[in-house]
Amino acid sequence: MSEFLDKKTKLKELLKKLGNDEKTESIKNEFSEFIRELTPLEISQAEQELIDEGISVEDIQLMCDIHLDVFKKAIDDDEIVVEAWHPLNILIEEHKDMLNMFHEMKKNADKPEEALNMGLFLSYLKKIDSYFHKEENVLFPVLEKKGLIQPPKIMWEEHDRLRQLRKETADIYEKGNFEGLSQKVLEINEILVNHVYKEHKVLFPSALKLIDEDEWREMRVEFDEIGYFAYFPKPFVLSNQKIVDFKEGFVNLPSGMLTPEQLILMLNNLPVDITFVDENDVVRYFSETKDRIFVRSRSIVGRKVQNCHPPKSLHIVEKILRDFKEGIRDEADFHIQMGDKLIYIRYFALKDGSGKYTGTLEITQDIAPLKKIDGEKRIYDER
Repeated sequence: MSEFLDKKTKLKELLKKLGNDEKTESIKNEFSEFIRELTPLEISQAEQELIDEGISVEDIQLMCDIHLDVFKKAIDDDEIVVEAWHPLNILIEEHKDMLNMFHEMKKNADKPEEALNMGLFLSYLKKIDSYFHKEENVLFPVLEKKGLIQPPKIMWEEHDRLRQLRKETADIYEKGNFEGLSQKVLEINEILVNHVYKEHKVLFPSALKLIDEDEWREMRVEFDEIGYFAYFPKPFVLSNQKIVDFKEGFVNLPSGMLTPEQLILMLNNLPVDITFVDENDVVRYFSETKDRIFVRSRSIVGRKVQNCHPPKSLHIVEKILRDFKEGIRDEADFHIQMGDKLIYIRYFALKDGSGKYTGTLEITQDIAPLKKIDGEKRIYDER
């Protein structure tokens, strides 16, 4: 604790010298060298202590500028060299864009006349969710399977902290209260800078050691599916794509595997009724939910779907199937009132990777309860 206090005292002394323009360049060099001795966590803690003690926004901004320059240089000096297609290269390029944007926006966070730019900044903060999602849903799970648990967990917590700060900043901005805006932007900037530094110094080098080439290529396909917000790499095609390792006794799927019992339970407990009709208009499957909206019996499996509808609606069924097969449309929907229920019926054309029609999926749901939902519910109801 005393060591931290000593470091904080030295930070304050250096800031005062910087503020007085006392041999600024040499002081900046001294400041930069001193910051290198601190961990990102210590820097964040020290800066927060200084803010709480009333250090001016200008001094904190100056410290952030030098702090950011030091981190950028450290990242450049220890550059992670991977090919352009590589997921880490994409994350690094996104990091660079974020650092540049945050560096620019924090300069104007306390100026009401920059409200338009602040609006653009908040819009940018929403877009970086694609960066969060690529790490949380692709990189982190692979690292956890390799036994690296804690670093991804810490990074995810920082993502959530940035999301919370984004919400708080948006609330201040929408209320037109610019007094607290600068502080929020500075806080976002500091967390982001530290976050980037830790990923470049710890997470990414560890990932390179643990993850093999084939896994990186599969991860890149998933990156493309999630999407990008600032850096847009060339399209990537994975040759000889592996679906999953086949396992006897399981239904093997591209995104996982289930026992037949698990699959049946999952489909029968969805809050919708499902019916599948193949490319020849034959009913091949329907889910057996507890309270089906429309009665189905297993005898319809193998039967032409046209024979499962009354004559008065047959022309509609034929029209939907014809439009799906000819590519005129890919979905159709209806909603009808049945007593207290509002029944929403949707049809989707299913197509394979080449665009060939392979059948129709019908989904039926009572949406009356959904229409009653209002506001938010964030707490689990124990009842």
